[in-house]
Amino acid sequence: MNVRKTLTYRQLNTGNIQDVFPLLCPVRELDWLDGWQCTLVHSTSGLIEQGCVFTTPHHGKQETTWYVTQHDPINYCVEFVRVTPGESVVKINIALQAISQDATEASIAYEYTGLSEAQNLFIQTELENEFKRSMMWWEKAINHYLKTGEKLLKNIM
Repeated sequence: MNVRKTLTYRQLNTGNIQDVFPLLCPVRELDWLDGWQCTLVHSTSGLIEQGCVFTTPHHGKQETTWYVTQHDPINYCVEFVRVTPGESVVKINIALQAISQDATEASIAYEYTGLSEAQNLFIQTELENEFKRSMMWWEKAINHYLKTGEKLLKNIM
């Protein structure tokens, strides 16, 4: 059996929930997440929606394919499944909750399933540190964008 591990993170976003939710879109991430690249495969609106499919490069190797399994702008939640062939399947669930007019909590859950021995080992030994580092960068980048309207560049950190 391959390894499966779920990791969670709670972000505090310094913005109104109506401003935060639209940024959880592969196209809109280009505005605020330095290094993000994506190619839309299917979207009737040109933005995120349930059934949207897009791809991203994965560490300069093969493409990762993403499928939006849930997009609920009324309840402010979105779920993706991403598949990197020969490596992993990851289900990502993000649920937003307004804390105040200018603060939003993002509850983020990633469920990783390894598809190779190397990935199983990574999930067991290195994933938690990588996940935390990634979530902290994401939180810093989105909050910078919400405050300034500009993308925070990684090389300026």
